[in-house]
Order: sequence, then structure tokens, then C-alpha cells
Amino acid sequence: MAKRGGLGSRFFVGGYDLSGDVNALSKIGGGPALIDASGINGEATERIAVRRDGSIEFTAIFNDAAGASHAVLSALPTTDVTAIYASAATVGAPGAGIVAKQADYALTRAADGGLTAAVSLMANNYGVHHGYMLTAGLRTESAATDGASVNTLASASFGASFFLVCTALGSGTPTIKIQDSANDSVWADLTGATFGTVAALDNEIVQTATTATVRQYVRVITTGTFTGLSFAVLMKKHEAASI
Repeated sequence: MAKRGGLGSRFFVGGYDLSGDVNALSKIGGGPALIDASGINGEATERIAVRRDGSIEFTAIFNDAAGASHAVLSALPTTDVTAIYASAATVGAPGAGIVAKQADYALTRAADGGLTAAVSLMANNYGVHHGYMLTAGLRTESAATDGASVNTLASASFGASFFLVCTALGSGTPTIKIQDSANDSVWADLTGATFGTVAALDNEIVQTATTATVRQYVRVITTGTFTGLSFAVLMKKHEAASI
């Protein structure tokens, strides 16, 4: 991959595509909290990494249309929301996923008349996961489909996490699941990586065992009978068993 900007990014929150209403993401990140563990015999600070954390902070343009930023974000849900940031609308594009609580919806009316809102999504039980898109932004289909694969370069035995946002479902009962392959030809379902009953405005995360082997190539497929399905999936292939 090469140096590139963020043109053409996508942002999905809690079952909605807010890409057209978000004009800046000021933070996508986080890591373990650090505690001071310095001994009195040390001449510099020692720290221990403890609980992981993370957040996504962004600015939304005020839009009071149905399903747009104001209706979605002003609800301030007390339940978890899943959010996915994709740096481009291509399979394999770098991105980030979070399971979070929406902390605020702070409107600001600037002197020039602009009306925007500052929003924070604070990680809940999981940290921010930086990974790769298994869909080209939103993937829309009305029949079972095998998606394009992502080459993760090597097999690993630390498991993986997968984030799903489903923005629409016309009818039916689709199943969305993850498969892996050693050669990009012979595929098998990845244990622990099938999403539950999928519905419109669904958002969830599934994780394999942290000792599961995830082979070099990964893809997302749909099965079942359905129409008007639109969804996005982000993959985080773990690099260590401690995730």
C-alpha cells in the first residue's frame, strides 16, 4: 500500500450510513490505560498497561431528514452502538471498528451560521480495533453472494474480531458469515464468525476464540433467501492472544 489521503471515506454508526453527514473525524484511537508502577529506587517512571480503551470522535453536519445525522445521533441511545470507519469504499481498505456508548450530541452554531454537532463514541467492553474492510463500503445484494477475498499475508493463530453494520433489509432472513482459505480457492466457514439473525439497522460484533487459526485469505459471504440487504463488515485479525 502507498501513502494516501482520506478522500472517499465511509462512516457507519448503529445501522446507519452517516458518511454524507460527517465532515471530520478528530479521533479514532485508544490503547491500554497506564498506571504508575515506579519504585523508589528508579530514576524514571515505570508504567504497567492495564485495561484497554478507545473512542471515535467526530463532527456531524446538522441534517434533520429521516435516517440522517440529527435523527440518529440526537436519540442518545443508552444501549451499545457499533461503528465502522472505512478509509475507502474498497475491499481491503484500512478501517476501524468500535462497540461504544454515545457520550454526547453537542450542537454548535458558529458565527458564520454553520450548525454542527460534536459526538463522542466511547468504547464499552472492547477497545478500538484497527483492521480491514471485507466489504467495499456498503455491500448491497438480493441473493446469496460470495464476497471478494482479502489477503492477510499469512496464517495466524490468535483469532479475529468482525464488526457488522446492516443498514437495510427488504425481506427474508439472510445469514452473514466469515470464511477463510489457505489458497484463495478452497474455503471453509470460520468457527465463531457467523453473525446472528440479521435485521435492518442491525449492528454487532463477533469474535473467534483467541487461539483460533485464521488462514491467509478471508472473505464474507451471505446465504439464505432475502432481498434488499445492505451491510458493511470490518475485520480485525488479532496479532496476539491477549486481545
